[in-house]
Amino acid sequence: MAGVITASEPSWIAPFTGLSPCQFGMLMTALRREGIDRPGKGRPWALPLEDRVLLVAVYWRTNLTLRQLALLLGISKSTADRVVDHLGPKLALHQRKRFRKDTVLIVDGTLVPTRDHAVAERSKNYRYSTNHQVVIDTDARLVVVVGRPVTGNRNDCRAWQLSGAKAAVGTARVIGDAGYRGTGVLVPHRRERGQGELPDWKHEHNTSFRRVRVRVEHVFARMKTWKILRDCRLIGDGVHHAMLGIARLHNLTLAGKPGTTRRPRTLQDHLRDNP
Repeated sequence: MAGVITASEPSWIAPFTGLSPCQFGMLMTALRREGIDRPGKGRPWALPLEDRVLLVAVYWRTNLTLRQLALLLGISKSTADRVVDHLGPKLALHQRKRFRKDTVLIVDGTLVPTRDHAVAERSKNYRYSTNHQVVIDTDARLVVVVGRPVTGNRNDCRAWQLSGAKAAVGTARVIGDAGYRGTGVLVPHRRERGQGELPDWKHEHNTSFRRVRVRVEHVFARMKTWKILRDCRLIGDGVHHAMLGIARLHNLTLAGKPGTTRRPRTLQDHLRDNP
């Protein structure tokens, strides 16, 4: 059965994956360097590696059912299922383990609606969801750490520790919203009980703080253009593998763009005034 889309035709790549043909080629080069294309035991795959990677990327991007994807690629539904299960974890982000002393990170949690109720709970969006703690580099806006998902009814303060994200960043300086108060994360100034209005300098700090911290919200907006993060049908660790893989694809689409590595003046001012 002939497929409709294939990686050998570059015009199909961008509309279905969000990656340019050049970026897709960079991904394939990196995967081959990691040994993904080494022959394994059993029958060979019905699709070449490029088409298998295309299948997984299309699945994450469009959230089509596996039956629909199988028709697009010209394979059976069971083969498409095996490709996603086998290749999805191998596309995971290589999380950063060491950080320079002057590195500043931003953390926030995002909810992913998940069909597997064994790993999810009802959350503030009234759906069964998982909470994912995502840490980005403030300068480059690249995802550097993704914690393991916790149930959606956990607040960010608890999820930060339970997900392993806190341990992963070590002693690096991290900023977050008021939900991380008391965790060692740098948060905005807040009026204490019985205290009057905040002084003007604290209002100014909070304004500059919000302008920097909003970068992680922009990252979430870009990551959720991969529609599987809006309604994930995968079970077990599937939602975690999807989040890690999409973080890698997000970094690939962002890396090399002009203007992504310059630190804004507002962040320098805020950190200098809050040692």
